[in-house]
Amino acid sequence: MIENNGKMTSTINRENYLKLLDEVQLIPKVIETETEYEQNLGVAERLIAKKKNRTPEETVLLRLLVKLIEDYEENNYNLQEWRDIPPHEILQHLLEVSHTRQADLVGIISPSKGLISAIVNGKRSISKEQAKKLGEYFKISPSAFI
Repeated sequence: MIENNGKMTSTINRENYLKLLDEVQLIPKVIETETEYEQNLGVAERLIAKKKNRTPEETVLLRLLVKLIEDYEENNYNLQEWRDIPPHEILQHLLEVSHTRQADLVGIISPSKGLISAIVNGKRSISKEQAKKLGEYFKISPSAFI
């Protein structure tokens, strides 16, 4: 990682990145069809599931796929429906698809297992600071949790 004007930028190996693209059988480009959307989503979910075991190349690819997926969704789906989903349900979904346990969030958003359980179950709201940490952990916008 290299710091660039206060932002962390990943340094990637071109050869490893091209090898990764070959492995996932995907050429990142603007998503134009539902089939392409599903393919990109599948690769992104597999990369999300790798959590902290992602290579720099996988992290760069995941960030790109998230942008491409968000653009496609914004243009093709009524995201108002998603805005009506409570933040704890979004968190529950992310935990499920990434095979993350509540215990994995100890030390990330709180040292308290009880507080994490209350957040995941919707008994406590997610603070802005916790949303920021969850966004960083899951590599998505913190606004999903607010």
